[in-house]
Amino acid sequence: MPIDLRSDTVTKPTAEMRKAMYDAEVGDDVFGDDPTVNRLEETAAEMLGKEAALYVSSGTLGNQIAIQTLTRPGDEIILEQQSHIYLYEGAGHAVYAGVQTQTLPGVRGAMSLADVREAIREPNIHHPRTGLICVENTHNKAGGTILGLDHLRELASIAHEHQIPIHMDGARLFNAVVASGHKAPAFTQHVDTVQVCLSKGLSAPVGSILAGSQEVIERARYIRKRMGGGMRQVGVIAAPALIALTQMVERLAEDHQNAKILATGLAEIDSVQLDVSTVETNIVIIDVTKTGISSVELVDRLRTEGVWCADFGPGLVRFVTHKDVDRAQVQEALAIIHRVVRGVA
Repeated sequence: MPIDLRSDTVTKPTAEMRKAMYDAEVGDDVFGDDPTVNRLEETAAEMLGKEAALYVSSGTLGNQIAIQTLTRPGDEIILEQQSHIYLYEGAGHAVYAGVQTQTLPGVRGAMSLADVREAIREPNIHHPRTGLICVENTHNKAGGTILGLDHLRELASIAHEHQIPIHMDGARLFNAVVASGHKAPAFTQHVDTVQVCLSKGLSAPVGSILAGSQEVIERARYIRKRMGGGMRQVGVIAAPALIALTQMVERLAEDHQNAKILATGLAEIDSVQLDVSTVETNIVIIDVTKTGISSVELVDRLRTEGVWCADFGPGLVRFVTHKDVDRAQVQEALAIIHRVVRGVA
């Protein structure tokens, strides 16, 4: 069996999740009649410190619904230039919401507060209206880094001053929660909406949560239906999602420990560039430009040796720890990576 470190999206549902799928109480969720979905949404809203929540099929759908809910066509949204919404969602913001982007550089995923303030448009008939600010926590391309509470607090102050809402792509928010020791509301109190993915490290087979005020979620439910996202007897997948949310959060600490072990071992390879101190959660990104081969070629060579990882851009390779890769497999993967890289050199 390969050691699959491509992403935490490859996690398989637990035996308890599979049983819950079989036993799930169901109803028509478009009519609001699915009791399992209703429990999931109520639980999620409480955990995230929001009035209401909406179960959606994917994180991308949750983000795109949030953008449509909080903006109007012709608006401009501000977001970090390496963010998931900007890079990996097929320009859905342009297609569905009719908004344009103003991207700002980030340091470890965090936009400069001065840059954000400067990017906000003053009223002018020649310019779009700044309709939304988006943040990502943890930040994927920055290596699973945590957007800190002080930064979020100051960003929210700027946004409120200009009456601009904030959406958090919190696909891996619970990684930030576990690593920081803060509860989810400590992060979400500073944003209007938050999307949390349940099918990454939390190991549910399907789904994400979008949470916000009652008014915002009512509109989001309408937009979900308009986009074809209304589901019927969806309790069969909401049941494992509920287990993910209530039973799988604390075990993320094990993924973080394994990521640190992996990072420490990778940093011992002379031709690999990695600052172990930057590894905060479950994502490890290495710079392989000094190995003598491209990131694509290295990923291919490792795959043939049974270690699956991801090309993450020129010279970069990403490894993501999760519940289906244990400590022994991390050590085995390290031995293979060392051997392969030494063979290149």
